[in-house]
Amino acid sequence: MVLVLILIALIAFIVLSTTRLKLHPFLSLLAAALIAGFAYQVPAGEIIKTITTGFGGILGYIGIVIVLGTIIGVILERSGAAITMAESVIKLLGERFPTLTMSIIGYLVSIPVFCDSGYVILNSLKNALAARMKISVVAMSVALATGLYATHTFVPPTPGPIAAAGNLGLESSLGLVIAVGLFVAMVTALAGMLWANRFIKQDDAELLEEAPSELLAEDVDFEALKARYGKLPSAMQAFAPIFLPIALICLGSVAAFPSKPLGEGALFSVLSFLGQPVAALLVGLALACTLLKGENKRQQFHDQVAEGLVAAAPILLITGAGGAFGAMLKATELGNYLGTSLSALGVGLFMPFLVAAALKTAQGSSTVALVTTSAMVAPLLGSLGLDSEMGRVLTVMAIGAGAMTVSHANDSFFWVVSQFSRMKVSTAYRAQTMATLVQGVVGMLTVWLLSLVLL
Repeated sequence: MVLVLILIALIAFIVLSTTRLKLHPFLSLLAAALIAGFAYQVPAGEIIKTITTGFGGILGYIGIVIVLGTIIGVILERSGAAITMAESVIKLLGERFPTLTMSIIGYLVSIPVFCDSGYVILNSLKNALAARMKISVVAMSVALATGLYATHTFVPPTPGPIAAAGNLGLESSLGLVIAVGLFVAMVTALAGMLWANRFIKQDDAELLEEAPSELLAEDVDFEALKARYGKLPSAMQAFAPIFLPIALICLGSVAAFPSKPLGEGALFSVLSFLGQPVAALLVGLALACTLLKGENKRQQFHDQVAEGLVAAAPILLITGAGGAFGAMLKATELGNYLGTSLSALGVGLFMPFLVAAALKTAQGSSTVALVTTSAMVAPLLGSLGLDSEMGRVLTVMAIGAGAMTVSHANDSFFWVVSQFSRMKVSTAYRAQTMATLVQGVVGMLTVWLLSLVLL
């Protein structure tokens, strides 16, 4: 119980230090990681090593993606491509349901793409749509983030769900896992969108640290801004730097399927390479360069890369510090304590949900929560009455629902969403963290209702 109370105190410290004391989130998270190390009695010699390893580990995974995505975003905005994208999406889907539009885009993109990468890639489109429709950027950010998050935790080939399916002996039933996952993810994405709608009419000036884009600056005249760019890029030119990387990542995921549907020859090698997020975004950056106009394109490119690096720096530092905090919690006995305590409850499908939710809240990674909980639950399926194919599938879904409950300060995705949107930390807790709580609970209720019909 003391372990849980320490975690609650650490989260309270992060919230209060960043909101009341105005401490920068980077320093707040580093301080929380240090305090956690001493409070959980991690050996003194291991504390700094754990912090630096966690910091570097998360940046090794998402750091270059953040930088490349930010640079592409700057080029899309400065070239007027973001305006073209917004108008194209509005023309296709209309203006009546802006958050639904954003949620659908996120839902589809995150099937092959990690939610962190997907958010970075789609950030410019989200900003442009928010500006064009005069909708709160907080509402649009949460709608995109929850759409991405839904398929990220429920639908293979994302690593978390596919590993959980493997741990529960469903290697030959991935099609069924995907089919059920798509349905559960759809319900949870809609739940996230409805939560996002709470912020749709709120004043962003009170919710954001600053406008995350000149498109969203206060009192911007969208038509005047549009005229300033002169001839706008075509829809194909505008979308290519975003959607080609997504397509490459998707094809890379397909190529990596155990059945090797694209063979193991040259095509497999090419797609395995280009399907990695960093390589895919380098292709996107090359395409973005074709949007540069006028003379002296080299200088334009240099200036916009420099602008992107400046914009990415605080996001990188905060995301890395979040990784350090999460790594420190992983180094403690908190996860084992919560898993052991909750696994003894004996509440059917709700047991894997509670274990996964506790692990997710404690250490921050949805993938770790999915993999760890599925390995822990696998020997218990018989006693839980879930030792059938559909029982195993629904167990994966219950773990997925727990693995999204909740995203807060020790989760890199929380910081990617809040920092790219320039949300205040207090806003991010009210908007993004609460949205993931709603999603997790709704996801579990959906799984429970399915179990009444299918088991």
